[in-house]
Amino acid sequence: MSEWKILATFIAIFLVMYFLPLNDATVSKAIWEAFNLLQWYVRNHTLACVVPALFISGAIITFLSQASVMKYLGPKSNKWLAYSVASVAGVILAVCSCSVLPMFAGIYSLGAGLGPACSFLYSGPAINILAIFLTGRVLGWEIGLARAIGSIVFAFGIGFLMAWIFRKSESQKAAAAEIQMPEEEKSTRPLWQTSAYMACMMLFLIFSDWFNPGNVIIHTAKGQQIHGILLEETYAQLVIQLDQDTVRYQLGEQWTLDQTKFQDPGMETVAYKLGNKWTLDKAKLPDYGIQQIETLQTWVTIIHQHRWYLAGFMGFLVVLMVWRWFSKDEVRLWFSNTWDFAKMLVPILFGGVFLVGFIGALIPEKQVAALVGDNSIQANLVASVVGALFYFATLTEVPILQSLMQLGMHKGPALTLLLAGPALSLPSMIAIWRIMGAKKTLVFVGIVMLLSAFVGFCFGAL
Repeated sequence: MSEWKILATFIAIFLVMYFLPLNDATVSKAIWEAFNLLQWYVRNHTLACVVPALFISGAIITFLSQASVMKYLGPKSNKWLAYSVASVAGVILAVCSCSVLPMFAGIYSLGAGLGPACSFLYSGPAINILAIFLTGRVLGWEIGLARAIGSIVFAFGIGFLMAWIFRKSESQKAAAAEIQMPEEEKSTRPLWQTSAYMACMMLFLIFSDWFNPGNVIIHTAKGQQIHGILLEETYAQLVIQLDQDTVRYQLGEQWTLDQTKFQDPGMETVAYKLGNKWTLDKAKLPDYGIQQIETLQTWVTIIHQHRWYLAGFMGFLVVLMVWRWFSKDEVRLWFSNTWDFAKMLVPILFGGVFLVGFIGALIPEKQVAALVGDNSIQANLVASVVGALFYFATLTEVPILQSLMQLGMHKGPALTLLLAGPALSLPSMIAIWRIMGAKKTLVFVGIVMLLSAFVGFCFGAL
């Protein structure tokens, strides 16, 4: 069967490359955007997120006993304890859908029940505390609150549904595990050493993937202080989201955010408005009347500023622990298991991200917004499909969704996308398929999409 799959893959690649209209400007742009997104993913997420997650998954397989995983997360473990442990673990990690996959593969391979494993798979990207607060701040407290409640309920509900739907196969899996499970070997090291090692690995991932909500204060030449969020910064430009719906901005004369654009006294366009999101040229900040853009110091931004020192310290502790506490054979096995996960997941993630970039360039935001402009069942289903297919890195779903809402997206489909988007993506769905099979993957994706659409529809109606 595997040989037929390989042949089918070769044929598919051949047909795509044979008929792909490269001379078409839209297709050429889509290919460029696909490489652009893949490069962004490689630069911003691979070393800081995926690689640490792969090493953690290898460590789970190598150093955690199957008996312990079965005790707390297995099909016959205490249900509420298992789902609580899985959900809390996901919340603590707060990583994107692609980064949680290796760890999901690790605990599932060791015998974790389907329900708790799926709760962990959903909760990691979806129940992100900072993202939920940013949602409330930018999109409105009602959407932020609905996202928080919906994500927590979903983490438990999706797990329970998956366990119930596949209860027969889960019972067979549990019975087989009891028969085949060897007697637990006594560990060569104390439990606290293994726990400290795993904790430092997790902290390395958390710190290296730490994100900055971007709270800033704009100080104008006239002494005004305007609070905002720095959404994006490049070498030449800043993209800032202002808190207020209407803010008086001093630029020679009084200008308001109700205008589609504002100009300097020389009538040169210096910024464009989409809602209250502004793109500013760094070199012209004094011309705009901006004296300083100050980063608002909170514990979140302080950790972000020092994240590489913290991650480096955790990495040093991991290396020290491995050197002092682990044998060479254990380290070789750890690296071997990590490499096995990398071979299985990395090509899928890279290929999926490339495909998402290509498809996304072919479907402009205006077209998506036109399909989700009301609170119909169809609009919510479209939002759930878009959320499930496209890749949203941590926090990026908020400004993307804001742009869609300003183009006419209804609040119901907006919540639907928020519930389905962070937990799913085309790369993650392909990887989940490899881990737990086609049938279970289709059911998991279907549950997330349908529940998201239903909750979004009810929210929009209210």
